[in-house]
Amino acid sequence: MVGIAIVLVAAAGLLFIGLLIYGIGIYNGLIQVKNNIKKSWANIDVLLKQRTDELPKLIESVKGYMAHERGVLEKVTEARTQFLSATTVAEKAQADNVMTQAIKSLFAVAENYPNLKANENFLQLQGRISGIENEIADRREFYNDSVNTYNIRIASIPDLFVARMMGLQPEEMFKTTEADRQDVQVKFA
Repeated sequence: MVGIAIVLVAAAGLLFIGLLIYGIGIYNGLIQVKNNIKKSWANIDVLLKQRTDELPKLIESVKGYMAHERGVLEKVTEARTQFLSATTVAEKAQADNVMTQAIKSLFAVAENYPNLKANENFLQLQGRISGIENEIADRREFYNDSVNTYNIRIASIPDLFVARMMGLQPEEMFKTTEADRQDVQVKFA
């Protein structure tokens, strides 16, 4: 009888230790996917900052050619200012959408200036910003993948129980605005 009790206590102890190790594994996995979201946003943020730093150079190279296109240049400048003053992820995402639209407008208007399109500085800056835009798009995709993985994990059993104990909530994916889905309209007075 004593032998059976020892075996049952040992089995219960092993089961408890096994469940504890399993719970720790789930906890660590959830921390990892949560931190992947932060890391992927930080990667986007770095590229947004690079793009913001390049814009004054692009604006300077364009000013002389596009004197009467002041509205487009002001839009780009305002978008840059909005990004620099953004503090939260949501504000930066909104500012990024505004800046992307402003850059599209700038490049569309630049198409009507053959001398500008042939200017080496403009071409280099346009290529640099276009490259950054492509990298941002890649990072947005990685961010959304990270958010999707996280949201699935915190909604799936058994991770759901640990996630609730940790107070984890679903994260928002990076979304474009309706304006970003529209073609850029360029009108000349």
